[in-house]
Amino acid sequence: MKLHKVLVTGANGQLGYELQRTVVPGVELIATDYQTLDITSSAQITAALEQYQPELVINAAAYTAVDKAESDQVNAQRLNGDAAGLIAQAVARANQYKPTQLVHISTDFVFDGAQSLPYLPAAAPKPLGVYGATKLSGEQQVQAYLPTALIIRTSWLYSTHGNNFVKSMLRFMQEREQLGVVYDQVGSPTWARTLANSIWALVENNAQGILHCSDNGVASWYDFAVTIQEEAYRLGLLKQRIPIHPIRSSAYPTPAERPAFSVMDKSRTEEYLGYRLPYWRTSLQAMLTELTESNHQA
Repeated sequence: MKLHKVLVTGANGQLGYELQRTVVPGVELIATDYQTLDITSSAQITAALEQYQPELVINAAAYTAVDKAESDQVNAQRLNGDAAGLIAQAVARANQYKPTQLVHISTDFVFDGAQSLPYLPAAAPKPLGVYGATKLSGEQQVQAYLPTALIIRTSWLYSTHGNNFVKSMLRFMQEREQLGVVYDQVGSPTWARTLANSIWALVENNAQGILHCSDNGVASWYDFAVTIQEEAYRLGLLKQRIPIHPIRSSAYPTPAERPAFSVMDKSRTEEYLGYRLPYWRTSLQAMLTELTESNHQA
């Protein structure tokens, strides 16, 4: 697909930030957020498509407060479920006049984590909480209104931009004398840069349907935290190391239940890409190096 204009929702988030940094020169990226485009308004979405006439819409907007969603189901459904449907309907209408592709971002939380092998895109979803259920609703609405859309499930996203596990751990490691991190939830940490680069390549290769995209490899949150400390200390982001203890999820109760195993099979994605996705430690090292350099410049 030849791109001239791309409209991105949720542009102030981690993925939106990385999409803006990785966009191909010569392609105009229209970055929107909740202040400039209300994705719960069909009229506003339609007006934006008519105004900008993009060849590609990337819906990176989402209600991502997993625990808060348990008590805020209405808003989570509006943003994660129904808004995705409104965007898909508007893109479908726009397709009558100009070919327009939609990329919608979803999550590993559509799975219950009960299996021990990586989830294929065709695996039956079974979300454990409101966040996963509303994201699944978004997937279903997008598929119903726009079967040609590309839906990408990702996991454990982090970036130098915004709030995420990596930056929280770095802060805790500077403020606290020790940490306890759960070891019985396993998944694949993903640098938002990996996801952004993959989106551009998948669109170029006309990918459609549901695909999985995360960095390669497997880790528990405990493994992830220990590696963050090792790499940050090596780079000088941390002046000292603190003890990190593995704890069970039951010792750290949260309003939302998380899947114990949410590793996803990415083989079909890599077939489209024509290359292997990076190993999660390699991506983490690159992100922390970037963070170190930005701190020095500041």
